[in-house]
Amino acid sequence: MSLPSPAGRIIIAGGSGFLGVSLAHHLATLGYEIAILSRTAPKISVPWTHVPWDARSLGDWSRVLDGAAGLVNLVGRTVDCIKTPDHQDEILRSRVESTRVLGLACRSVERPPPVWAQMATAHIYGDPPTVVCTEDAAFGVGLAPFVAKAWEAEFQNALLPEQRGVVLRTSFVVGRDRGAGGGALSRLKWLVRFGLGGTVGSGTQGMSWIHETDLNRLFERVLVDPAVRGAYIASSPQPVSNREFMRALRRAMGIPFGLPAFAWMVRLGAPLLMRTDPELALYGRYVLPQRLLDLGFEFRFQELRSALADLMHEVPGQSTSSA
Repeated sequence: MSLPSPAGRIIIAGGSGFLGVSLAHHLATLGYEIAILSRTAPKISVPWTHVPWDARSLGDWSRVLDGAAGLVNLVGRTVDCIKTPDHQDEILRSRVESTRVLGLACRSVERPPPVWAQMATAHIYGDPPTVVCTEDAAFGVGLAPFVAKAWEAEFQNALLPEQRGVVLRTSFVVGRDRGAGGGALSRLKWLVRFGLGGTVGSGTQGMSWIHETDLNRLFERVLVDPAVRGAYIASSPQPVSNREFMRALRRAMGIPFGLPAFAWMVRLGAPLLMRTDPELALYGRYVLPQRLLDLGFEFRFQELRSALADLMHEVPGQSTSSA
């Protein structure tokens, strides 16, 4: 489905990282004016305005929302870390407090954005070993589902009655490194290059994924289509196991072999060598974007092999297109 992209200003809160830079590039090619709200400006030269914001305080920055065509909130401390109590607290607060203050900012201006697209996580469904979760599936238990539920609840409280609100429960985003990091895929590629890109743990854990181009096209659709409301899973309709994902990544990189990482190795090595949580690699989930399929959203990259081939061989910046 192709919809016209009206001219206007889009605010991307938390837009200085990998996802924000990718989305800003995509929307800029469609003629939107882009304003990024973040503590620090993106490290690369780009067609947007940066507005300093600590993601917690209300201030003069809120004036950039007045008359904007849409708001996208990507704010959230990375979960790619060791889950110390301090890190857990910051993971929760960064999401909830930024969402709350964006709601206050919308109430402080005369013409708030009519649509608010809110990043969320497919980890809200937990880590079921085999169940394929759609939007109606039961939520999981543990830190990630707890944070995800609090995040979405705060969004519902922050949303103005007249605003169209959309929640995107996003899976693992595979994308390019444009000078703002390449997301978790960059780390996996590093492991593959050094011969460590084999099966992780049992290899049966789900790896639901989405190509950055499709995520950008989905945000574009959210901003312009009044029929899009509520919560959607943002993931390819073809999730794979960890074993399948790592095999496809090795093939895309032209590396035929990767040493497996047994669970005990991951539990020891992840915090010591990678400074991250071993559960990010040892557990996963299979999710299906049923509401997007019902909506008729056409994924450019449904199959993992073509998605990885595009990311390995295409010139950066040439893969964006309209929804």
